[in-house]
Amino acid sequence: MNIIDNKKDAIQELKRISARTNSDNNNKINATVEKILQEVKNYGDIAVKKYTKKFDGFSPEPMQVSSDELKDAWDGIDENLKQSLKVAHKRIKKFHEKEIPSSFTLKGKHGDTVQRRWRPVKNAGIYIPGGRAAYPSTVLMNAIPATVAGVEEIIMVSPGNKEGEINKTVLAAAHLSGVNQVFRIGGAQAIGALAFGTNQINKVDVITGPGNIYVTTAKKLIYGSTGIDSLAGPSEILIIADETAKSTHIASDLLAQAEHDPLASSILLTTSEKQAKEVLGEIYKKLDDHPRKEICMQSIKNWGLIVICENYESCIELSNNFAPEHLEILALNSKKILEGIENAGAIFLGKWTPEAVGDYLAGPNHTLPTSGNSRFSGSLGVETFMKNTSIIEFNEESLKVNSLDIINLAKSEGLHSHANSVQIRFED
Repeated sequence: MNIIDNKKDAIQELKRISARTNSDNNNKINATVEKILQEVKNYGDIAVKKYTKKFDGFSPEPMQVSSDELKDAWDGIDENLKQSLKVAHKRIKKFHEKEIPSSFTLKGKHGDTVQRRWRPVKNAGIYIPGGRAAYPSTVLMNAIPATVAGVEEIIMVSPGNKEGEINKTVLAAAHLSGVNQVFRIGGAQAIGALAFGTNQINKVDVITGPGNIYVTTAKKLIYGSTGIDSLAGPSEILIIADETAKSTHIASDLLAQAEHDPLASSILLTTSEKQAKEVLGEIYKKLDDHPRKEICMQSIKNWGLIVICENYESCIELSNNFAPEHLEILALNSKKILEGIENAGAIFLGKWTPEAVGDYLAGPNHTLPTSGNSRFSGSLGVETFMKNTSIIEFNEESLKVNSLDIINLAKSEGLHSHANSVQIRFED
């Protein structure tokens, strides 16, 4: 994990980290995913099962997890865990209910009306990763906004283990969240099944949820025929700290991100050289007996960074340039620093708000823009599962009053029939 003490080198290193998924293998991955999607489109469940066997090591028979299995998973989990899931569900639901967009109507003085009307999509697919870890929190964060939006049918796909089983807590979270159907499939083939539909899986209107590079590439390639939430990359955290922050807290929060994935990125911007060295020492001390040591080591070695900044303004500038997925501010003047922040997926203020709070139950969604995308986008939310429609109604008077302006604008664009479609109504 590098320690850098000048802005120029820090900017270059942050650019390198932000571009860490821009691989030379992208063309090869695109070709592989295109082939998988085409086969799923042509052969449906047969292709889905073929690629599940090839990549995940089991034949998904049956593909669907029964409603009884979902109920049994909920009934079978530890009571303390069940209570924690309920607490998280309640907080996340309450927050997302505030996100529901309002339809509105504007009335003109000549009797015309214009409206924006919001409606949920009919059905949605949510992708829940498997593999290195189980993510019941991701089930809650994707399913709850969909149910709050009013989606009729929520279909969840998640890769099983070598025995074809999905983690029981993930299934319990699906039951709690109101997921209608669950299928034991993952990868690009699962995205294809949701996008195109098969005999067993209905085509959906929107697909959400994070996944590996093959899942993300599949989402990119099917976008247009089906909506998606975003093209999420590996997770990342950036911490702005001063000498008042405890080094052991900072080290723990950086490792909390590093343990996700070898491509996860953990960055510290500090105004204290002493703290920078202390944090680095704390990180390696905590790694001694860490259960995910190998993953953490790859992450911090390749994508970890500590920058010693001359002042808060420099920290803010570097943070805004990087536009992190998660931003923690551990400083005496955290509210002052917050005023300068323009780009971040989610911001966590003060030592009592580690990023894990947002991962599990604070309320705001934890599905956030990565790789600098917080410059132009935000978190998954209720609107992800909704669409808006404009409704326009003019009467004779309102059209007559506005007709000359419409005709002038149409003629300026060389669109004769546009102008005539207005003019002809008054010739009658």
